[in-house]
Amino acid sequence: MNYNQNHKIAQITESTLIVGIDIAKDKHVARAQDYRGIEFGKRLIFENRIHDYQKLLDWVARLQEKNQKTHVMFGVEPTGHFWKSLAYYLNAKGYDFVLVNPMHVKKSKELDDNSPTKNDTKDARVIAQMVKDGRYSVPNLLDGVYAELREGIKLRDQLTKQLMIVEGRIQNAIQRYFPEFDDVFNDWNGKTAICTLREFPFPSDIQDMTPEDVLSTWKTVVKSGVGIKRANQLVQAAQKSIGVQIGLRFARQELQTLLDQYELYNQQLVSLDKEIETLITDLPGAKEMMAIKGIGPTTVATFFAEVGDLSNYSHPQQIVSMAGLSLKEHSSGKFKGQTRIDKRGRKRLRRAIYLAVRPLVAHNSTFKTLHHYYTTRPDRPLKKQQSLIALCGKLIRVLFAIGTKQCEFDGSKLLQGLPELQTSQVA
Repeated sequence: MNYNQNHKIAQITESTLIVGIDIAKDKHVARAQDYRGIEFGKRLIFENRIHDYQKLLDWVARLQEKNQKTHVMFGVEPTGHFWKSLAYYLNAKGYDFVLVNPMHVKKSKELDDNSPTKNDTKDARVIAQMVKDGRYSVPNLLDGVYAELREGIKLRDQLTKQLMIVEGRIQNAIQRYFPEFDDVFNDWNGKTAICTLREFPFPSDIQDMTPEDVLSTWKTVVKSGVGIKRANQLVQAAQKSIGVQIGLRFARQELQTLLDQYELYNQQLVSLDKEIETLITDLPGAKEMMAIKGIGPTTVATFFAEVGDLSNYSHPQQIVSMAGLSLKEHSSGKFKGQTRIDKRGRKRLRRAIYLAVRPLVAHNSTFKTLHHYYTTRPDRPLKKQQSLIALCGKLIRVLFAIGTKQCEFDGSKLLQGLPELQTSQVA
């Protein structure tokens, strides 16, 4: 289906039956109408079960036969994740399935009856009206390896989030019971530091120990890089500690539990990253993308997990808009407001691209040169953050070109039309 607004409207013809569905957790409400907004039949309430999905299709078939409609378009308001089962079901049956923006539904609910009343039956009608006007979008329903990647990246984000929470709780415990710990160890998650937290986490455990006792315990885990000087620092810090000295029994149990969780999440992340990297090996253009200095497997996997098959897109600007990187402007008359990105799209994709651009600017010569040009050009120079956002769009176009053509990255093509940049690149 086309994404152009005129084409969206043109796809709603006299022979089209428009079915608006308000999605809920257990029961959905459907209403049907034609391209002029004339409603057919009564509402249908059906449950989120396979037998009621068939009930929906039977109801639609009767309306098609009665009103001589040959084409059906289902439009829904995406409520949470409850719409996905119905979406994949109808998509497998060959029906056109589109989404309407919940914010648009909320703002349009008073157009028909001039009433702020909101209920499932009314929302189904509003959804059908919005589809009639071409105010819908086609969902990116992934399958195959792309669907696997999306679930894998979602799981990775969850593990990363949980790992950050555990790290924060461990540091919280250290600051409460042994704040001088950071004076001895630069990083609490080093091998020697974790060994200390495992064996003698509190100052009261260390005060009666000698530096030699501490060092002998460390040597069971770390063979080199640690000596008697560090052990002596730890003993002295413990003797002068101002940490809390009460409630240590369960504080010790809490810390050991947190360390177990920290190690578990790290092991799961390492294993998951290996699976994801194996999964993207055969994707078109993935190897060429990872060959770019500064681009890693996680960035490439997130890109494909959010975008899916690149053959479904006719222009990279569609992906830029999907990432919420399109520009918005507020202006009226002589007033011209500040231009910003709209941030309406997939935030995981936008975040992955932004996090990828930052090391590219630091380590990739092409992107470093572009960033320098954008921020120092004589005509309308950009601020550093504006330049990074502009390079995000540039990176999406690069990944799109590599994914569709399976070609190697050529930095000189990004510098075409900028003679001063070509000169500096050659130099």
